[in-house]
Amino acid sequence: MSAALLIQYVVIALLVAVSVLVVFRKLAPKLTNRWLASASIRFSQPDRAAWLRSFGRRLQPKQATGDCSDGCSTCAACGPKPPAAARPGTMPLEFRPRTK
Repeated sequence: MSAALLIQYVVIALLVAVSVLVVFRKLAPKLTNRWLASASIRFSQPDRAAWLRSFGRRLQPKQATGDCSDGCSTCAACGPKPPAAARPGTMPLEFRPRTK
């Protein structure tokens, strides 16, 4: 295996790993926040090297701001919106099963 091919495989593996992390952050924010908090605690222990402790501080999950940008849905403001009021003179669509 040539060095160029190995580098190509490593780059592709890193891109796939980053993509999976982004998807997890979007679809499961609470789970990834728990993972980040756990990793942050492990890296921030006093017996670790200084660069590991600073990396652990960077991994700490951000606190919820209440603007629902983190997907927490703790304030119930992110729930489904009520249906918009129909304009006067419009009729809703009705779907009926086909008769045999």
